[in-house]
Amino acid sequence: MIYEISSIKDERLQLFTSMTEAQLRNRLNQEQGVFIAESPKVIRVALQAGYQPQALLCEQKHIEGDARDIIEAHPEMPVYTGSREMLSELTGYTLTRGVLCAMRRKPEPKLEDVLRDAHRICIIDAVCDTTNIGAIFRSAAALGIDAVLLTRSSCDPLNRRAIRVSMGTIFLVPWTWLDSYSQLHDLGFKTAAMALTDQSISLDDPNLKQQDKLAFIMGTEGDGLPQQTINDADFTVRIPMSHQVDSLNVAAAAAVAFWELRK
Repeated sequence: MIYEISSIKDERLQLFTSMTEAQLRNRLNQEQGVFIAESPKVIRVALQAGYQPQALLCEQKHIEGDARDIIEAHPEMPVYTGSREMLSELTGYTLTRGVLCAMRRKPEPKLEDVLRDAHRICIIDAVCDTTNIGAIFRSAAALGIDAVLLTRSSCDPLNRRAIRVSMGTIFLVPWTWLDSYSQLHDLGFKTAAMALTDQSISLDDPNLKQQDKLAFIMGTEGDGLPQQTINDADFTVRIPMSHQVDSLNVAAAAAVAFWELRK
């Protein structure tokens, strides 16, 4: 059903206009939470990955344009539409490609299920920048990483900006939350903390490539990984640098590590 927006205070648009990311995530309960996907391309990737649409907000021209196939495939989905200027006023920003879709979250998968056939995984530890989260997922998908795990102190991967930066690859790479590093050792993984210490070995150390199951641990920029996490890791790893550069952006460092140590 298509509904023309006549007021920016329309209560049916709360999902898109007045709810914070945290409110969307915890709406009713986590299993019934919602996230916002932006742009037809990203929405299609989410749909193909099995996520269920709840409502669509788009410019009028996209109903018969970029969003037509999405709308036709889900005739029961409410579609709210209006002018570009009105939608910008509603959301507070200019829409990318003029389409937003509220989608239902899936239940949180079990760690054992996510890692069942995995050999190379990334752990995101306390990274809160949504752009970095999205970029890490995009590199993980492109460079053959089997799964991504996040500590509870990290940003939600289904944040709207993280999804957009990832170009929808967040829906392609299996992921879940990690509560304890001991869980990884129980499943046969060696851990490699990306950190600059006196004990760090080079990323191209042959011993790293020989590991059957290896987890790269990426920390937040600035503070880096907690010292205890570094101490408990099986390896501490650095990327060789030139021109006295001491470090890379966490997303760039992740991409280099994924390529070098791909299985």
